[in-house]
Amino acid sequence: MVFRGTIADAADFDPTADAETLYNAMKGIGSDKETILDLITSRSNAQRQEVIAAYKCSFGQDLIEDLKYELTGKFERLIVSLMRTPAYHDAKEIHDAVKGLGTKERCLIEILASRNNRHIHEMVAAYKDAYDRDIEEDIIADTSGHFKKMLIVLLQGTRDESGVVDADLVELDAQDLYAAGEEQWGTDEAKFITILGNRSVNHLRMVFDEYEKIAEVSIEDSIKSELSGDFERLMLAVVQCIRSVPMFFAKRLYKSMKGLGTADNTLIRIMISRSEIDMLDIRECFRLQYEKSLYNMIKDDTSGDYKRTLLHLCGGDDDLAGEFFPEAAQIAYKMWELSAMTKVQLRPTVRPASGFDPVADAQALRKAMKGFGTDEDAIIEIITKRSNAQRQEIRQAFKSQLGRDLMKDLKSELSRNLERLIIGLMLTPAEFDAKMMKKAMEGAGTDEHALIEILATRSNEQIQAMNAAYRDGYKKTLEEALHSDTSGHFCRILVSLVQGAREEGPADVERACEDAQELADACNADSDDMEMKFMSILCTRSFPHLRRVFQEFVRCSNKDIEQIIKKHMSGDVKNAFYAIVRSVKNQPSYFADRLYKAMKGLGTDDRALIRIMVSRSEIDLFNIRKEFKETHDASLHEFIQVETAIGDTSGDYRKTLLILCGGED
Repeated sequence: MVFRGTIADAADFDPTADAETLYNAMKGIGSDKETILDLITSRSNAQRQEVIAAYKCSFGQDLIEDLKYELTGKFERLIVSLMRTPAYHDAKEIHDAVKGLGTKERCLIEILASRNNRHIHEMVAAYKDAYDRDIEEDIIADTSGHFKKMLIVLLQGTRDESGVVDADLVELDAQDLYAAGEEQWGTDEAKFITILGNRSVNHLRMVFDEYEKIAEVSIEDSIKSELSGDFERLMLAVVQCIRSVPMFFAKRLYKSMKGLGTADNTLIRIMISRSEIDMLDIRECFRLQYEKSLYNMIKDDTSGDYKRTLLHLCGGDDDLAGEFFPEAAQIAYKMWELSAMTKVQLRPTVRPASGFDPVADAQALRKAMKGFGTDEDAIIEIITKRSNAQRQEIRQAFKSQLGRDLMKDLKSELSRNLERLIIGLMLTPAEFDAKMMKKAMEGAGTDEHALIEILATRSNEQIQAMNAAYRDGYKKTLEEALHSDTSGHFCRILVSLVQGAREEGPADVERACEDAQELADACNADSDDMEMKFMSILCTRSFPHLRRVFQEFVRCSNKDIEQIIKKHMSGDVKNAFYAIVRSVKNQPSYFADRLYKAMKGLGTDDRALIRIMVSRSEIDLFNIRKEFKETHDASLHEFIQVETAIGDTSGDYRKTLLILCGGED
């Protein structure tokens, strides 16, 4: 096995000399923390155990107890954890996760989903030795349901590690998983547990590929739609570890540091447990996924001796490397392949109401707005529970039955964000997009992100309908408006997209290879030529074709298209191309990221929030919800509830958004 860690055995190792160095570093008043961290992070775990033994022999004291006494805070936790063997460290993490009030389910998931049989057996023995308790009994006492059953299966450490794959069993397992979930009403969780808990890694990778051919969705998407809660998180973690353990840990590390505050326990646990196994691979996956090195993320998110120790374990800054290592390029190639194979079933949160009566709805809305005061609850209840097509019928009935303009009445009765949201829902999708484009360009300053988001994600049909609505509503063409409000290459990109003439249909493999090579060659041209070449391909080819182009780009350049765009381009041009690539790769994930950015930090970008919630509620808002939870470790429902509470004094705006959201994940 090729060594992919960042910490290895030190040459010319002398445990007695190291023990003396550490003793001197802690002797007297204060301690020499730099000496401690330098020495401990430049020895392997096996060597640290020898140092512990030599320390006791030479000084008659317990090294770990002395370190605990001399050090404090997160730095102490990190150094002391480095001194434990991997098995005892895992055992302690599991023990801490199940003892006391509440269970740290994510810790249990991370450890048991990612360890091989040997690691699990050693951890079970260490737990028994350290706590004189049975780890299985403690987990059974502290968890429940299918989540508990899968944890116990993983705890046996009996996954097939033979490496032998039976093609007939691959097909049978894929069929069984499909029959246990997508094919039937309800889910046979036991079948998922048996197959995902016991089969070999190579076998399951082939099962997942076969499953996608049968179900036309990825195994991850099926798990998200069929399972829930901690059991869903555990099964997704198992699948992610089967696909790529380093990518699983890269995502865990990112989540531990993004946003406000750092999940230090997770950060410490992963940096220690992987430093002698696959930290180089984790670093590659991290940069591939987030276009930022793990080194720089740690540097920005931590401080002091704690930071310096973590950076020693990280072992280097990949942003200085310039391009991906071959292993990361292979993972990127596979990611594009999975993206191309996966047929995502788009799931809305708003559907047509059954027993629909437009006249009755029109009368109910009139009643809610007549007289003194407005019944906002009645308005919200009707408008959010009807499809857009049904809302258009209500508009018509309101005029024909009552001789009034529903839109004008709603505008006069509602105010602020609630009015913007309700009016947005009452417009046709084409009218709404046209209005959002107009709002993005009017007044001082242009909302370039809104222009990009709309034009990069709409189909030809949607763009053409939006063009017609814009011309009808504002007596000029959208193209003319873009020309007067934007300039340079950015203007050309938007004008190209606004034609609504993107090719449609599947990938042409031969042409995709040619396009990929042209993009790779363009990376060596000057910036103008490069941007024009990228525009000629990214703005005109079909999404299925572009997936193949981006996959082949990895093969012929050993680079990732997103990384190239971020490195070689800037400003609105970079943002536009990046949005197209993200949309091609995974459109619900792109929108999830846009929603997160609209709400995080100081103040909420209500216009962006309204635009996405309205425009996606009848298309793929359920998918967006799932991606949001997966990426940000919090539900969209929860985010909306917290982030819109401050400016929404009546609560009606928030209530409407939550109904559109469609539920808590």
